[in-house]
Amino acid sequence: MSRSSRSALRSPLAALASIGTALAALLVAAPAHAAAPVYVALGDSYSSGVGTRSYIDDGTSCQRSNYAYPRLVANQKGYALTLRACSGATTSTVTSSQLSALSSSTAFVTISVGGNDAGFSGVLTECAKPGWASNCDGAIDTAQSFINSTLPGRLSSLYASIRSKAPNARVVVVGYPRVFNGEDCNAGTFFSSAEETRLNATADLLNAKLSAAASARGFRWANPTSRFVGHAVCDSTEWLNGLSNPISESYHPNRLGHSSGYAPLVAGLLV
Repeated sequence: MSRSSRSALRSPLAALASIGTALAALLVAAPAHAAAPVYVALGDSYSSGVGTRSYIDDGTSCQRSNYAYPRLVANQKGYALTLRACSGATTSTVTSSQLSALSSSTAFVTISVGGNDAGFSGVLTECAKPGWASNCDGAIDTAQSFINSTLPGRLSSLYASIRSKAPNARVVVVGYPRVFNGEDCNAGTFFSSAEETRLNATADLLNAKLSAAASARGFRWANPTSRFVGHAVCDSTEWLNGLSNPISESYHPNRLGHSSGYAPLVAGLLV
């Protein structure tokens, strides 16, 4: 073979080798798709989605919903959600059955809990009775005493456990709205205006303790009070259910409460 023939043969081979080298370099340089940040939603019925009337069939009685604010926020931001919040949860049950979802790779956490510790649903049930048949003031007094004296210690312990198990996470503590607007439009309940005022004040007290405990731990605080003004039970556009059937839906955020009330509030803090 002549020198010119050998040179002509080498030229295409050299070109192919150069292309292969360039492709390999591109493959090495191409960034891998980053995994979605892990978001774990802890807490009670206000985070699981009770009140939205549509629940995931996950083999539990937690009443978790795709209409709950954790799912809405995760969808909006592209976070990988683990929804562990469960109806009826207390600080104790969050510790025993939900914190296992946390790890050093958890990027975001939300937590709403404390209302069940204080027995708030039982207080509402007592105050909903006719005045002659109830001890609403006594029930409120007991709840407020608990919130002042016992709940702060429970919150401190729980929040410390969350930080220990998720040391790198942004943690947002989520509060409770005022449920009432001063009138009772439900035929089956007998809340007086004064009782509603005291019940709203109890929600404010609970939020104050949640906020203080969050601040002490360096967590962010999501206060829904102002967002729900004008959207309480019996307002023209309710974001909170009144007395409902089934009764478990009562006095919980409905779909608008989650999508228009909680989701924008939490999304702004979960960054």
